[in-house]
Amino acid sequence: MQLSVRSWQILNYNMFTMTSANRQLPTTIFDHKRVATHKQRAAANFSAHDFLLREAAQRIAERLQEVKRDFSKILDISGHELFAEISGLKNIESFSCYSRNHRNPEQIKMDPRGRPEDDTILGFDKNSFDLVIAAGGLHWVNDLPGMLVQIRRVLKDDGLFLAIMPGGETLKELRQSLEQAEIKITGGISPRVSPFIDVRDAGSLLQRAGFALPVVDSDVLNVEYEHPLKLLHDLRGMGETNALVSATKHFTTRCVMMTAMEYYQEHFSNAEARVVASIEFVTLTGWSPHASQQQPAKRGSGQINLGDILQ
Repeated sequence: MQLSVRSWQILNYNMFTMTSANRQLPTTIFDHKRVATHKQRAAANFSAHDFLLREAAQRIAERLQEVKRDFSKILDISGHELFAEISGLKNIESFSCYSRNHRNPEQIKMDPRGRPEDDTILGFDKNSFDLVIAAGGLHWVNDLPGMLVQIRRVLKDDGLFLAIMPGGETLKELRQSLEQAEIKITGGISPRVSPFIDVRDAGSLLQRAGFALPVVDSDVLNVEYEHPLKLLHDLRGMGETNALVSATKHFTTRCVMMTAMEYYQEHFSNAEARVVASIEFVTLTGWSPHASQQQPAKRGSGQINLGDILQ
């Protein structure tokens, strides 16, 4: 089952969607019409709030500087153009951008169930690019394993895929604060913060998609704010607010929100009385297979008996 490899869906959604042992996980996690609406709303003042995306883009650029080869045909699927960050690369012949997150919400079609279609098909020919990069956007994809397969398909042999996604530690303080406030006020929990990818499962996803030499690492950035409402303002300004299909359809009450903000300040303030928000950057690197790449040794080809060493 395709969804079984998406542990961030399973681990974060079982408390919200599993009311019995036989209940099935939803096949659609994110409402792409809501994602598009949020992005459209944020577009006018996006540059005032996009510091996390710029940080991710800079990290992509730094990683590429370490790769000693040229990439002539590049595809950016970030949802925001990274050309300025990677313009120092040599011999770029073409730079293509792809984004489904910045569509006009009115142009999104509905499926037979009345839900927005997950229109994330990469409309490029096989073996089209030397490099595919993403510094955001992939965390809104419902079928991430399928998207990775498509990325692998459009890469040329020995082509590179390099992406940054938010990891499981991201916004953990906000998630806990909202949960505790809802439990206190309403006696239940509703999903309000998106589930994010786990480092171990990111590597498995790359392998399942057919990437060679997969590498995944993570780093947590702590962002400080005077007040947690400032964090919510930035998230709204980036178009990164709640777009879960299973989210409640009504506005959060003032009582729940104020209780959450009080909990946040009480439990996640530092010595300077500023609140901290954790942002985990998970970096995924994988290559399209090629005969010139380093290959693992064949099973049984070792010349040293491990048992003799451990005696």
